Amino acid sequence: MPDSLTPTSARPAVLDADAARALVASYGKVSALAAAKDIRRIDQHLRRYIEISPFCCVATADADGNQDVTPRGDPPGSFKVFGEHTVAIPDRPGNNRLDTLKNLVANPHVGLIFLLPGMDETVRVNGTAKLSTDPELLESMAVEGRKPKCAIVVEVREAYLHCAKAFRRSKLWDPATRIDRSALPSLACMLRDQIGLSGEATQQAEERIEKSYRETLWAPLP
Repeated sequence: MPDSLTPTSARPAVLDADAARALVASYGKVSALAAAKDIRRIDQHLRRYIEISPFCCVATADADGNQDVTPRGDPPGSFKVFGEHTVAIPDRPGNNRLDTLKNLVANPHVGLIFLLPGMDETVRVNGTAKLSTDPELLESMAVEGRKPKCAIVVEVREAYLHCAKAFRRSKLWDPATRIDRSALPSLACMLRDQIGLSGEATQQAEERIEKSYRETLWAPLP
């Protein structure tokens, strides 16, 4: 692996606004099935998928439109569906950057993609979100006796199944495509290179990260 990133070619050319609009206009018409698949509600199939999903990605943006996507993972059953128009996901302990929560306070629009390991189709939900500390909801999301501090409650605007092409192209679930973990340094070592940690600070980070993985998946580090 090279020590520094050396461009292998010139920076790619990009289209101006007029050319970009012309390119988009040149695509074929949306198919009738693709146009109709957004049912704008959670039906029995979407509900079942969400309720057994252990992983979703949450896309938000701040008041200026600066975007963020964060992964959320939990035991199946942690993501909740309330009727046809409401979905809730727990906010578990993390690094306290709070990118998602800060964005939602400023801009409630949110996009979710739910995944099931081994299944190539996904579920997409878009809507608006508010934060909740409802005791009954948080208790229903407890894992190993640990309740989340809050939950993200989404009012559904769009909801639909997404086809398998991305997963088939990437072979995401194919064991043969898995990389050896040694292909990349540890998280602490990459952070060392990125932000200039000392050797001692890197070792401390290694220990803290491993402890968080081992002991505090459901609660903040003490």
